[in-house]
Amino acid sequence: MTATINLNEQLKHHFGFDSFKGDQEAIIRNLLEGNDTFVLMPTGGGKSLCYQLPSLIMEGTAIVVSPLIALMKNQVDVVNGLSEESGVAHYLNSSLNRAAINQVYKDVHEGRTKLLYVAPESLNKEDNLEFFRSFKISFYAIDEAHCISEWGHDFRPEYRNIRPTINKIGAAPVIALTATATDKVRMDIKKSLGITDAKEFKSSFNRANLYYEVRQKTNDIDKQIIKFIKQHPGKSGIIYCISRKKVEELAAVLKANDIKAAAYHAGLDSATRSQTQDDFLMERIDVIVATIAFGMGIDKPDVRFVIHYDIPKSLEGYYQETGRAGRDGGEGICIAFYAYKDLQKLEKFMEGKPVAEQDIGKQLLQETAAYAETSMCRRKVLLHYFGEEYTKENCGNCDNCLHPKVQRDGQEALLIVLKAIIAVKEAFRQDYIVDFVKGRATDDIVSHHHEQLEEFGAGEDMPVKIWNPVIRQGMIAGYIHKDIESYGLLKMTAAGKRYVKNPTPFTYVEDTDFSETEEEASEATASALDPTLYNMLLDLRKKTARKQNLPAYVIFQDVSLEQMATMYPVTLEELRNIQGIGVGKANRYGKPFCELISQYCKDNEIERPEELFVRTVAKDSMKKVKIIQYLDRRMPLDDIASALGLDFEDLLNDLDAIVYSGTKLNIDYFLEDVMDEDQIDDIYEYFRESDTDDIDTALDELGDYEENEIRLVRIKFLSEQAN
Repeated sequence: MTATINLNEQLKHHFGFDSFKGDQEAIIRNLLEGNDTFVLMPTGGGKSLCYQLPSLIMEGTAIVVSPLIALMKNQVDVVNGLSEESGVAHYLNSSLNRAAINQVYKDVHEGRTKLLYVAPESLNKEDNLEFFRSFKISFYAIDEAHCISEWGHDFRPEYRNIRPTINKIGAAPVIALTATATDKVRMDIKKSLGITDAKEFKSSFNRANLYYEVRQKTNDIDKQIIKFIKQHPGKSGIIYCISRKKVEELAAVLKANDIKAAAYHAGLDSATRSQTQDDFLMERIDVIVATIAFGMGIDKPDVRFVIHYDIPKSLEGYYQETGRAGRDGGEGICIAFYAYKDLQKLEKFMEGKPVAEQDIGKQLLQETAAYAETSMCRRKVLLHYFGEEYTKENCGNCDNCLHPKVQRDGQEALLIVLKAIIAVKEAFRQDYIVDFVKGRATDDIVSHHHEQLEEFGAGEDMPVKIWNPVIRQGMIAGYIHKDIESYGLLKMTAAGKRYVKNPTPFTYVEDTDFSETEEEASEATASALDPTLYNMLLDLRKKTARKQNLPAYVIFQDVSLEQMATMYPVTLEELRNIQGIGVGKANRYGKPFCELISQYCKDNEIERPEELFVRTVAKDSMKKVKIIQYLDRRMPLDDIASALGLDFEDLLNDLDAIVYSGTKLNIDYFLEDVMDEDQIDDIYEYFRESDTDDIDTALDELGDYEENEIRLVRIKFLSEQAN
């Protein structure tokens, strides 16, 4: 039957395209013939067309199961925009009112609707079953089918009920589609949907136009992101964050720095989300800051960059999210920020979940960490994860290929690993093998009596950091297989067995070390400080302090001078972007410092790094406003702490932050109640004469006072003398 249909004609008529991409035509013919179909096609490969076109050709209405309301709206708008009559595509979900639902029923029963998008919850709802049985279903399309598998990156339990519900409604061909699935996930999908005999169409996962890079996550991450966006003016991008709070904070910072940005997460009302999505598609905003709730099925071909503020929970998620860049084949820059402590945070989130779920989550996280830390071609690592071999040694479009590390001889290390896997009978994971070759007699190893094996500790004299990269690169070379079905046990391949008998040269590259702290990494980037200018600023601070008869730290802290000598602020507005300088402090002491910097830049022909001037958005600003209001009402500090749900020490930290940023506070009424006038004067005079505001030094020098008493008087002193 399908041979008589001119699909190219249909494609041109409905979608305006002259030809199909990749496997699209073969997929559509298979579905038209009534066969179950499984489609694995990367984002941007044209998955939607594989069910949209056959739905327009076949008799009846296709039911498309889709996980997100935003996705449905976007797809329905696209399909209805192509058609000459309304009602060709509809969606049925919890966002519709009764009148809208009745319109859907009417259009479906009158045969107008060819595509009906439903959420899995709506499909499984008993109330809807009678409606689904009342019309002819051409086929079922299960979009984002990886949601079926616990090994997928976006597991949705409701997806597990799809097959039983289809059996209740009535049989029709099933097409399952996903942009990301390992072999394990693929098998899960087919089994759960009862389509184990489905014909598979698997496209290459290689997106040659995407550039992959992983950066150390440091304290200046916001600055790096703003600088990057300003270097790509007017280009569309998505920034993914793990928490809603971070999404809103970062969106506010971007907007404060004149970037057209908006926040998007599931906690916002649907009207706001819908508006934001439309604004992004219509290019009224350039950047979306989002949780992973954003992006599925969003048909914007010219997203030019995808940034991961936090490392994702799985490589499947990472691959799909980066896949939203450059769908038109043009530039697509994918940057992920990685810090080891983020990994620990994600592991902590898993606590309290069922053990099996934790185990899966940890394995997926380990794969992401391995990708982040590797110095191999990132494209090669990603494709290997999805079961595809990338034969080139250098892709020329990732950070590791553009800045390659030295290849090291790993023949002996690989042999030690392979023999260890054989010795422990291929029954253990990577971390166990690493402990075994290093000769670590862990409780686990001792309980299996493996410390008694000849191969135990065979690599104890070799550097610790070589084992993980050797094992991972041994996998990619085809000598070792990680058995996901058995929770990641390392197995030998036939090539590995041959290698043990007949070793050949093997090289590896060391992983990148992300173990340094954010502070250390930030210090490493602080080498831009101008020492000559810094010394001049120190002199000016000393003169100003002498003139005011105050300690130098009261004028500006050292960290403020360091930032001035790095960022060269020349106006009071720019000065207020420097750490520790608020409006009050800038107005009171800033003018001569700005004049000095301006003259220094002119004399030395220094081009100021203006793109580095990042306007910050005060975090917890509402809390600080409340504190100031309570102080104005002369409320006791312990009552303020209680009203705000804070410990007294936390309140003192907030008061410190307020006065150090240049705001004047009056806490005299409280001090007079809790301390003698002589005590206050004694501590006050100490700070006037001291070279430092450090509390530990003050405790040593002053002797008889409590830490909180010293802190309270320091707040009074700084308020009166620095602000």
